Amino acid sequence: MARQFAVLRQRTPITYVGGFGTDTYHGTKSEWVVLANAYADLGTWWCVTPFIGAGVGGARVSIANFTDQSHAIEGGPVLPGLAFADNVSKWNFAWALHAGLAYKVTPNFTVELAYRYLDMGDGLTGDLRRFDGVNDEIQSDDVQEHHLARPQARRALGSQQPEPVYAPPPLMRNG
Repeated sequence: MARQFAVLRQRTPITYVGGFGTDTYHGTKSEWVVLANAYADLGTWWCVTPFIGAGVGGARVSIANFTDQSHAIEGGPVLPGLAFADNVSKWNFAWALHAGLAYKVTPNFTVELAYRYLDMGDGLTGDLRRFDGVNDEIQSDDVQEHHLARPQARRALGSQQPEPVYAPPPLMRNG
């Protein structure tokens, strides 16, 4: 399970009757992700094992403290453009693809360089209450974690001793 926070901020130019301006969005986004993953090793060469994997599960995407503010830039009347949205959380289907290289340092310790692509579905603001009395909502499509490369380490618990090899019994012959 991973919890991630991001600050949403976007400034978009707008045109309205009598002038130009900007529309600025602010808010915070967070996710909880639960995945069941399966991995396959592709062989081992010189203690290096390439692997691939896939995961499926769910993601809870939350958008909070969302505001939408409009500002006049050139001419025209001042825009009374401020809107607030309710905090909303939404559960989505989530999936991931994994790939990487693992290097076995000792029988019980492995280091990895792993890549993950994660898709967590969509995020949604709550009811957006605008200055003109119109209510709306804004959807954040495709909440994704692109191209995440990270170093990792694994420690095997318990004994990883190799099976003992015994010498064969002596060959005995009569006569």
